[in-house]
Amino acid sequence: MREFLEDVESGDPGDPVARARAAQKAPLPKRFYKEVSVGEGEGGFTILLDGRPVRTPARGLLKAPTRALAEAMAAEWAAQQTEIDPFSMPLTRLVNVALDRVTPEAQAVADEVVNYAGTDMLFYRADGPQKLLDRQAKHWDAVLDWMGATHGARFFLAEGITHVKQPEEALAKVRALVPADPLRLAAVHSITTLTGSALLALAVAEGALSADAAWTAAHVDEDFNREQWGEDELATARRAARRTEMDAAAQVLALG
Repeated sequence: MREFLEDVESGDPGDPVARARAAQKAPLPKRFYKEVSVGEGEGGFTILLDGRPVRTPARGLLKAPTRALAEAMAAEWAAQQTEIDPFSMPLTRLVNVALDRVTPEAQAVADEVVNYAGTDMLFYRADGPQKLLDRQAKHWDAVLDWMGATHGARFFLAEGITHVKQPEEALAKVRALVPADPLRLAAVHSITTLTGSALLALAVAEGALSADAAWTAAHVDEDFNREQWGEDELATARRAARRTEMDAAAQVLALG
């Protein structure tokens, strides 16, 4: 399940840029519609192309629970030029995932988020240098403090990569925060896999952390290394592609 969702959400579990390049080798479907609009019906808001509703890959209706989210998806369809490029429509792709894959397997997806929390990035601190340790504390401790003060979930920290088993009581608190709604669950799962942290994803979902702050926190180690050794062009492009997915998930949480 994790592998499938990462593949759909990010283009490729480890390299969305490579996946996008591969997709570009195949011909994209031509834009066949003139007008894009939003329809309202039982169960939500649909995307209409020349008056006909868009369907998901599994042939269900592509729909959103709010007009705001439907209009944001409609804007993606309207922005297509002569061809339809799914990689330029992250909101549509994520909602497709929520409807086709998360809805029938919501428990398995929720379990994945909790499993991430068991080895969350925020628990594992570097053994030096002090500048990196200070930066980790600055961006990570506030999230752990929020989990403890607001939700009563307290975790063990470790130095290095040695696994530390987290308290079952704390993980139960995490499970209680995982959204049951498939759309929000898909967004939380996406942020979890993109950042490597279920706690960051849940903090964004609960409004305790902005998407920008979560993204910065997720890349503390990477940014530190970039400062020391310089940037890698491919890594920078890959990161930009993943940020697009992150922003789409945050937008789903805000608008859905």
